[in-house]
Amino acid sequence: MALALPPSHVADCVWIHACSVGEIASIAPLVTRLLEYHHPIHLTVTTKTGMQHAKRVFGETIHISYLPWDLPGRIARLVDHIRPKLLLLTETEFWPGMLNACRKRKIPVIGINTRISDRSFPRYRATKWLWKRWLQPVQLFLAQSSVDAARLSELGIDDQRIEPVGNLKYAIAPPEVDADRIREMIDPSGERPVLLAASTHHDEEKQILSMWPLWKDIIPNLMLILVPRHPQRFDSVAEQIEATGASFGRWSELGSRPKQHPESIILVDSMGVLQKLFTIADIAFIGGSLIPTGGHNPLEAAICGRGVVTGPHVQNFREIMSEMQTAHAAIVCRDALEVKHAVVRLLQHPDELRQLHAKATLYMNEKSGVLDRVFHAIQPWLAPLKEKQMEGK
Repeated sequence: MALALPPSHVADCVWIHACSVGEIASIAPLVTRLLEYHHPIHLTVTTKTGMQHAKRVFGETIHISYLPWDLPGRIARLVDHIRPKLLLLTETEFWPGMLNACRKRKIPVIGINTRISDRSFPRYRATKWLWKRWLQPVQLFLAQSSVDAARLSELGIDDQRIEPVGNLKYAIAPPEVDADRIREMIDPSGERPVLLAASTHHDEEKQILSMWPLWKDIIPNLMLILVPRHPQRFDSVAEQIEATGASFGRWSELGSRPKQHPESIILVDSMGVLQKLFTIADIAFIGGSLIPTGGHNPLEAAICGRGVVTGPHVQNFREIMSEMQTAHAAIVCRDALEVKHAVVRLLQHPDELRQLHAKATLYMNEKSGVLDRVFHAIQPWLAPLKEKQMEGK
């Protein structure tokens, strides 16, 4: 089947590749900064959810298309169609065919928000001779942390090509939403505390629902909002909730229900909702952490002034979680039992909960500046683009 090329493009653009939702969210502030300096952008994504999220976030301000299979002919055709003058690759999206196509066309490549996870590192290290050659076209790696920088160095990357600048996820802005309206929609009384279980995975909902009766005994009007990570699991999670006998409603049906609804549990069965829910959460639990998935981004809660509770599996955000713990902006529990008791403690001690949120706000304020560091680092490659644009006017 022939490659469907994007219908529109801008030559001499900045090409950014971000795999899916998390990466797209992290680059949004950088995209905004590039647009402010009049750099045209073409974004490629890999997943359907990534495409949907990119369109929600960026609308018509940039060109967006899927990245084809990393086969020489398909990649070459895409690159020749886009004709970028710079490629920015997020996290570990280093595809050999893509890199080779850019090398042949003398297109500079920069890794942004580069990270090498605990799970991936042994595999990379075992084949580091191969990765050292594949990654040769990358002029600069802007690593998320000193740990990521050290791992790149261990793979044989010259230290001069590695710069730990911090995680672009710190540059996220709080969502522009009417928190009062959202609160009224889920709780017309305006009095019910909200416990948000964000980005939960298989088996985590079962564990949380087993804890729910104890939490509700402490605060009888407590509301639980469950946000499964993957949309294909919405119906199965609904069945789990029904099996508990608890009253519940679906997010997608709230607008059609009477104002006074008594649901104890709300199942969020829509995409793109989670970020704004952090603005009204009283307690935020981050999923993917009670099972060995590695956790999800706690900064989406912190930017909304919310500290977080998690399980033990936070290796995807180890440095961030460690720093947030040190700053008393996160509670990382050793197991599900500890999660249950941590939530009990916060329900029973609202002063401790307020401190957790205040520390999260302070932590995010202290982390500002990563966007400036990233933009300054890529400036030498952006300057020739700006000059060429001026020549064309």
